[in-house]
Amino acid sequence: MSVTQSSPVAPIDDTSLTGFYRAMNVPERRTFWACASGWALDGMDFMIYPLVIGTIIKLWSVDAGTAGLAGTVTLLASALGGWGAGYLADRIGRVRTLQLTIVWFSFFSLVCAFAQNFEQLLVARALLGIGFGGEWAAGAVLMGETIRAQYRGRAVGSVQSGWAVGWGLAVLAQAALFSLLPPEQAWRAMFVIGALPALLVIYLRLYVKEPELAVEARAQAAASGDRPSILEIFKGPILRTTILASLVSTGCQGGYYAVTFWVPHFLTHERKLSIVGSTGYLAALIVGSFVGYLVGAWFADRYGRRSLFLTFSLGAMAIVLAYTQLPLSNALLWVLGFPLGFFASGYFSGMGAFLTELFPTRLRGSGQGFCYNFGRGIGALFPFLVGALSQSAGLANAICLFAVAAYLVFFLAAYALPETRGKVLHADA
Repeated sequence: MSVTQSSPVAPIDDTSLTGFYRAMNVPERRTFWACASGWALDGMDFMIYPLVIGTIIKLWSVDAGTAGLAGTVTLLASALGGWGAGYLADRIGRVRTLQLTIVWFSFFSLVCAFAQNFEQLLVARALLGIGFGGEWAAGAVLMGETIRAQYRGRAVGSVQSGWAVGWGLAVLAQAALFSLLPPEQAWRAMFVIGALPALLVIYLRLYVKEPELAVEARAQAAASGDRPSILEIFKGPILRTTILASLVSTGCQGGYYAVTFWVPHFLTHERKLSIVGSTGYLAALIVGSFVGYLVGAWFADRYGRRSLFLTFSLGAMAIVLAYTQLPLSNALLWVLGFPLGFFASGYFSGMGAFLTELFPTRLRGSGQGFCYNFGRGIGALFPFLVGALSQSAGLANAICLFAVAAYLVFFLAAYALPETRGKVLHADA
């Protein structure tokens, strides 16, 4: 039996979507906005490359599989960065680790802008990925420990919606820059914009404090000399949780990256839309994604984390099949963009809270960082595999195959884990 089932559960008070925000105190609100902004800028940084991948393919004459490799390398590196940052967060603190990771990925986004060939860009994206993965690990734990149990799903899930905001900012930047500049300059300007998150560190240093829960847990560990080991999540009753949570993360992220990484190229390559012309289609996808995050956040607190995952994974499978396999007109494809974004993104709203609640405080950074980023590492293979398969099977078929397989893994692993809604966190458990 999982150790999570014996924990006390907090009552659910205001079940409305915005109830958590009205009940927040000043430190909670500052943490909320800092993490939401960080995740939005993180999303903007990551989505820049999928938006310029078509330009990279043309300018440097690389094939789709090779171009997809840069996305895969970024995500593989982010898996290592996330695990390392999670461990670091348990040792030096959530806020300090968050600051370090933001500066890291912002700097290497700027480095990407000055790459002179694909090999240099590949290395820069890999280094960017280390900070990209670490930012989520530190930020999700920080939010999960700061917000009270009855509001945790909505608060952490609403922060997750910042990803859609960042994606939208990247699309707007693409539309503006590719309209004003020639492609060989516009893609570089996109990566320069990706360095802006570094400014967030100023706010973090001034206003965001370490959760008392984490401070107490580290003090107890220091007093007893029992420092958490990075391998402790693979021992005893925690091992089963680690394995299943890693599979949940693999399925949800593999499906997401198979879809969102290649949809921009799908629209311009197979649907023959211009970069500017595809903006409206991506806008429908992004709006659906944003709404999905918010609904998913409410759903996670109202009906539970597992119910969210099971419902949205089935919905995502159905929409991906329709989007890629049915002979749809461009008008219908635009309409389907909203539910595709809704179901392919909304389940992420439950992930941060779910992983926070699965692990004890002394191992939370390590456990949450490893599981989420293990999934990101395996999901990292999907951009490359979709790109490689697309050369023989077509891009639509490749997206469909890998996305549906991932969502099936997501469904089965989530079904095997316990519900954690309302779990109260303690420094010693």
